[in-house]
Amino acid sequence: MSTAPVRTSTTDAGPGAGPRTARRAAPAIAALALGAFAIGTTEFVTMGLLPDIAQGTGVSIPAAGHYISAYALGVVVGAPVIAALGARLPRRGLAVGLMAAFLLGNALTAVAAGSGALLVARFLAGLPHGAYFGVASLIAAALVPQHQRGRAVSSVMLGLAVANVAGVPAGTWLGQHLGWRAAYWAVVVIAGLTVLSVLAVVPAVAGKAEATLRTELGALRRPQVVLTVLVATVGFGGLFAMYSYIAPIVTDEAGMPAGFVPVVLLAFGVGGVVGISLGGRLADRALFPSLVGATVSTGVLLALTALAAGNAATLTAAVFLVSVSASTMVVLLQMRLMEVAGEAQMLGAALNHSALNAANALGAWLGGLVIAAGLGYRAPSWVGAGLAVLGLGFLVASAVLRRRERATS
Repeated sequence: MSTAPVRTSTTDAGPGAGPRTARRAAPAIAALALGAFAIGTTEFVTMGLLPDIAQGTGVSIPAAGHYISAYALGVVVGAPVIAALGARLPRRGLAVGLMAAFLLGNALTAVAAGSGALLVARFLAGLPHGAYFGVASLIAAALVPQHQRGRAVSSVMLGLAVANVAGVPAGTWLGQHLGWRAAYWAVVVIAGLTVLSVLAVVPAVAGKAEATLRTELGALRRPQVVLTVLVATVGFGGLFAMYSYIAPIVTDEAGMPAGFVPVVLLAFGVGGVVGISLGGRLADRALFPSLVGATVSTGVLLALTALAAGNAATLTAAVFLVSVSASTMVVLLQMRLMEVAGEAQMLGAALNHSALNAANALGAWLGGLVIAAGLGYRAPSWVGAGLAVLGLGFLVASAVLRRRERATS
């Protein structure tokens, strides 16, 4: 395989892809998606194994929830810092280094002797998460023509959705039967395969030699970047307000046994696969209008979920549709941040995952507040609809700002 680097920037990433590069796009994107699959598995398998991990580390289940928070904090902290520091590095080498660090974090998780060590290990495992998606998105965009960039990026992120359908259930089963540590050893193996695959089939893609920490972090001063991050944090937080409490919604509102919860989770996972695939196509056709439409539909569907929660069939259908709409938002937000970040595309692509993890914390917290206030398990869905409306408000502000910028120029 040729090692001649493919140059990337905000203007030449897609069109610069030549015939030889295009032929290598499919296996390269598949290799990068394998890393996304590993990340999605480790992020969500902890939730399925939380009672086992709690017992294994001698803490209560609520206390074990801090392991999930530690990983999310690692993502929030690591994404912008690593993306800014690594913008000058060759893209393939950075992707390999990040996946190797991810592998190490999961290996430390698997051997952690106690609660404190496990908290540190989960934080370290989360650090490369956002930056990996950032560099993988840029590599994928560099390998295809301009009009296919959205689909290329969504194909990488598809690994995250497939993890919810296959990786998390398989990892949960493995952890329940062979001990919770086995699930993380499985993630280590997948991460190792990703490193080998990226080295074997991903062409060398040059970094941005002129990038500095100051210029990269300067993107955070761009109003459009800030507004888009707020859409991701607040608007997407509506999904987590509902999804964090999906188990009691199924049992207490729909009146189904606990054994029906995996069926609803499967519907959510399949919806994610559909939504991410759809998001790539919509991003290539009309990015900003599609993002507005996805935000509106997510809010409407969350409200419908509150109304449909009393019946198992309607609840399952509503959860599927919410997942499709919200997952479409994920890709559109990713492409939007890459667009408005200017020359700091690496930071823009990585920021999406910091924002989404902040959305997870915000949505779960607000959902818990209304439940604690005695408003029932349908209330978080209404909260989610309200958060989507707030996200739409930030999009309106973004559109007004963009119109003023165009008028001025």
